[in-house]
Amino acid sequence: MDLSTIRNLISRYCAGEENWVDSRTVYIGHKVPPPGTEAYIPQRYPDNRIVSSKYTFWNFVPKNLFEQFRRIANFYFLIIFLVQLIIDTPTSPVTSGLPLFFVITVTAIKQGYEDWLRHKADNAINRCPVHVVQDGKVVGKQSRKLQVGDVVRVTEDETFPCDLILLSTSRDDGTCFVTTASLDGESSHKTYYAVQDTKAFNTEREVDTLQASIECEQPQPDLYKFVGRISIYLDRDEPIARPLGSENLLLRGATLKNTEYIYAVAIYTGMETKMALNYQSKSQKRSAVEKSMNAYLIVYLCILISKALISTVLKYVWQANPNRDEPWYNQKTETERQRHILTRAFTDFLAFMVLFNYIIPVSMYVTVEMQKFLGSYFISWDDEMFDEELGEGALVNTSDLNEELGQVEYVFTDKTGTLTENNMEFIECCVDGHVYVPHAICNGQIMPGAASMDMIDSSPGVEGKEREELFFRAVCLCHTVQVKEEETVDGIKRGLHQGKTSSVYISSSPDEVALVEGMKRLGFTYLRLKDNHMEILNREDEIERFELLEVLNFDSVRRRMSVIVRSSSGELYLFCKGADSSIFPRVISGKVARVQERVEHDAVEGLRTLCVAYKKLSREDYEEVCHRLSNAKLALQDRDKKLAEAYDLIERDFILLGATAVEDRLQDKAADTIESLHKAGMKVWVLTGDKMETAAATCYASRLFRRSTQILELTTKRTEEQSLHDVLFELSRTVLRQQGSMSRDAFSGLSGEFQDYGLIIDGATLSAVLKPPQEDSSGGSYKDIFLEICRNCSSVLCCRMAPLQKAQIVKLIKASKEHPITLAIGDGANDVSMILEAHVGIGIMGKEGRQAARNSDYAIPKFKHLKKMLLVHGHYYYIRISELVQYFFYKNVCFIFPQFLYQFFCGFSQQPLYDTAYLTLYNISFTSLPILLYSLMEQHVNTDTLKRDPSLYRDIAKNSLLQWPVFVYWTFLGLFDAMVFFFGAFFLFDNTTFTSNGQLMATNTQMMFGNWTFGTLVFTVLVFTVTLKLALDTHYWTWINHFVIWGSLLFYVIFSLLWGGIIWPFLNYQRMYYVFMQMLASGPAWLSIALLLVVSLLPDVLKKVVCRSLWPSSTERTQGVTKNYKGHLLEFTPLSSHHAPPVRGRHGNEGLGHTHRRSDSSPHKKVMYTHWGGGPNYCTFRSLLRFGETQRLFGPAYAYTPPGPETSV
Repeated sequence: MDLSTIRNLISRYCAGEENWVDSRTVYIGHKVPPPGTEAYIPQRYPDNRIVSSKYTFWNFVPKNLFEQFRRIANFYFLIIFLVQLIIDTPTSPVTSGLPLFFVITVTAIKQGYEDWLRHKADNAINRCPVHVVQDGKVVGKQSRKLQVGDVVRVTEDETFPCDLILLSTSRDDGTCFVTTASLDGESSHKTYYAVQDTKAFNTEREVDTLQASIECEQPQPDLYKFVGRISIYLDRDEPIARPLGSENLLLRGATLKNTEYIYAVAIYTGMETKMALNYQSKSQKRSAVEKSMNAYLIVYLCILISKALISTVLKYVWQANPNRDEPWYNQKTETERQRHILTRAFTDFLAFMVLFNYIIPVSMYVTVEMQKFLGSYFISWDDEMFDEELGEGALVNTSDLNEELGQVEYVFTDKTGTLTENNMEFIECCVDGHVYVPHAICNGQIMPGAASMDMIDSSPGVEGKEREELFFRAVCLCHTVQVKEEETVDGIKRGLHQGKTSSVYISSSPDEVALVEGMKRLGFTYLRLKDNHMEILNREDEIERFELLEVLNFDSVRRRMSVIVRSSSGELYLFCKGADSSIFPRVISGKVARVQERVEHDAVEGLRTLCVAYKKLSREDYEEVCHRLSNAKLALQDRDKKLAEAYDLIERDFILLGATAVEDRLQDKAADTIESLHKAGMKVWVLTGDKMETAAATCYASRLFRRSTQILELTTKRTEEQSLHDVLFELSRTVLRQQGSMSRDAFSGLSGEFQDYGLIIDGATLSAVLKPPQEDSSGGSYKDIFLEICRNCSSVLCCRMAPLQKAQIVKLIKASKEHPITLAIGDGANDVSMILEAHVGIGIMGKEGRQAARNSDYAIPKFKHLKKMLLVHGHYYYIRISELVQYFFYKNVCFIFPQFLYQFFCGFSQQPLYDTAYLTLYNISFTSLPILLYSLMEQHVNTDTLKRDPSLYRDIAKNSLLQWPVFVYWTFLGLFDAMVFFFGAFFLFDNTTFTSNGQLMATNTQMMFGNWTFGTLVFTVLVFTVTLKLALDTHYWTWINHFVIWGSLLFYVIFSLLWGGIIWPFLNYQRMYYVFMQMLASGPAWLSIALLLVVSLLPDVLKKVVCRSLWPSSTERTQGVTKNYKGHLLEFTPLSSHHAPPVRGRHGNEGLGHTHRRSDSSPHKKVMYTHWGGGPNYCTFRSLLRFGETQRLFGPAYAYTPPGPETSV
């Protein structure tokens, strides 16, 4: 170990792990720095090979086996198999080994195939050609051979092969345009910048002469964070140091656009690239069904041990009588007699464990895995969840949580881009209290004939005119918008107007594009950024140039951004725009009251507002700003913290100019979806960073809050007037006053008998609520009171939320005493934390990128698709898998309990009741396919009915079909059926006589009497009963169901005929020869089988008939209605509509009296403002005669009317 390494280690541990930042030094082009400048420390980095596969050819078998035997059930059966090999057991090792081998093999083939596909994809990527600069020439090599320090040439539309630092581009200003759609889904162009001192190196030879080193942080997965600095060695003693940030880092997977070529140096390669670090596996989520399965498995394991113990004890009780020791033909050897009794008892206990071990269904796990894997395709194949605009359908990132979609109790949703379209439209701006609306209104007066640009009101006077123009300039300059002037953008013709090309604005933020386009409509057009100068065209068609000096980028903590520019006259301005909460506290002058009043008015209207402010800088001020920013940017440690401190000192003492308002339209059918979720018994929470008024307006428009909802506020404004303690207890008394003895969870605010409550809380108050109690505080924690209030509110709005607070809210609800199932849905990077925290995470393929979709369990194109995903797919998945789990345990109780009863009649000699072949194939062949098909195709209720009547979702809530009472019923049903099989067959053999050739024959059935005949009869009734039980439970019959169910029974009969009708040469016993044929030759045996089938199935049928008649559930009532109206299903109004019929007249009247603030509002705007102004609670059900199309024409409220009949997949 060299001295530098020791020095690094000492400094690392002396400074403390948390304060030490690891870094790497990269030499561009692998050139050694000049002598005497710095020590040359060669470092080894991985090559550029991407490995997403899990196995190799050599480690597949041992690694896969190790992973599979980590599962308790597989390990248990391995132990049973080994016991059968070691000691003398009553059954062959094949009976345990073959099912285990089948399960392990099927799982290994599935995982091996998936890994082979990953290998194939990896090879395709790793062998892609890349172009590297070597010795002044461009040479080609495979991507996997790329090394850190190589200088790479990338041309337009090529994908970056690794993470690169941009050195130079084909553009004079050293910029390039990049799309990161494959990383975060953002298709918009982002601008990246070359290092100022290297952007002149534009050819291979020039780049090859560059001598520089880069010092940067070690790889970490944050896509938007990079800290480094470059040292450039020119003809001077000291190198030039320049800061490097995320604006200089080109990420692997991104694509170069609208730039002919670039030169860049490889900084992170292979599995150290940010893309590779982001694709590492997430923490495993487990569904409630899986937890129930494990609990049931423990119960059955206890039953198994109890059976083995009882049998072992009773065996020695039986053998206590000397006359019952062992039969004369099976006398114990002397060695066996001398063994200690505890050793013999333990061996017998293990033998009984082996005999009864089939009560644990090993094949259930592989069936569940296949059901989840195959069932997940139904979501991907659903045409109703396909979005034509995106050209994409729903995605399933994990199939382990399918059934959890049917158990959701809390839905946490983002607002912008999830409930709304994230498609911004500029509505108005306010300058010192004067309002400007493009093409329509100036100072509140409608302008006649204003068809093109507004006639800007000049009534404020000369000074007001200057302020107005300064405001327009500020909005035109304070942004990161790029201008695309070419005819095409990404090959799509855009910006064409009357055959001429015009500019198209490109930005990663839809708000910024809307603001710049709004200014264009008001007379100030942003033209371009050229040679570090921003150009704007004013109302007099004069071009104004401003030198762009600094950009203080937007971040979610500051909630604002700033630019420093120099005008052509030499004046220095700092323009800032941001949220009102981050601008107003930093303002020292301006008409704050009038602007604030307008901001609040716009927020109530549901508009997104931003405030604009400025201050003039002297030359000394600017130099101080440059010094602060330069020091912060060059820091390798805590750069973000130092930049935040610098921004905080720079962005203060503003003069307020005005505010802007843009509209984010509500997504199509978002309101209908939320209303359906409410009716399904789910509580919907909106978690957003927006201000309270804007978010509340959206909540009313989306029907999260209804007109009858009593709003409870837990906000900073209220806690300033009262203490948090008093506010919480007052709200608690309010919601508990009318709660009564009935739980509100059963109503979720939909019943007229209960007051419907909605809670609004902001981020600051939430932090106070979640703060741990002080040791000397007598009040204790407020969490419990807060949770109690939330439980009694049907909807909650959390505004001004930071991303981490979103996850904290989800975690808080998850950990509450009811442990509800939570779902989080969002579309942006700020939603990832709550998506990962929730039981089920759903990402929207939105305009804020694909981080949410990539980190989620499921991804859908639009919020409206959540309705079908939960109410239909989730409902079906849960019904199917709950039946699968209960049925597996039931059929194994039916299978093994007769074996236990048989021991009482064979002296506990561990004699098997069934033949080895039957023991082996029962779960693998005879009963496996029908339940697998049932779990994939069962539809107990029509899909249209599930969508029309969301209340059916309540029938399966809280894991109702896998509760202990249901489990006990299935278990006792299995015990009853097993007793019918055993004792029914036993009494058939009650009277026996010897035939002339000495065989024992049952006189009442004329069947040869023997233990294999007896066991075969029991097994035959068993297979037919459990299969017919599943047939009785099936509601949705197709030809496939008929083929599999009756085919399984036919296969059992054919197999038994072949197994007992042929002398098999590879068997050393032929005990089943002719047994099955001889049994079928007896007429009374056929009647007995039929009788036993009826007796065993009768209790379950009677129970269903009685329960459906006396205590029917909503689902059972709907099933009855569906049968009565079969063929006219779409014309029938579901049951719940009889309980809450729509009153069209009242609704229409409420909507008619409201006029819109904007005459050109689209139907989407009407949705938002109609409801805020008194819109009704509309019923989503179609009428009996399907007058839905006609109803849409009545009154302005037509925007709420649901669409016509939908067709299912």
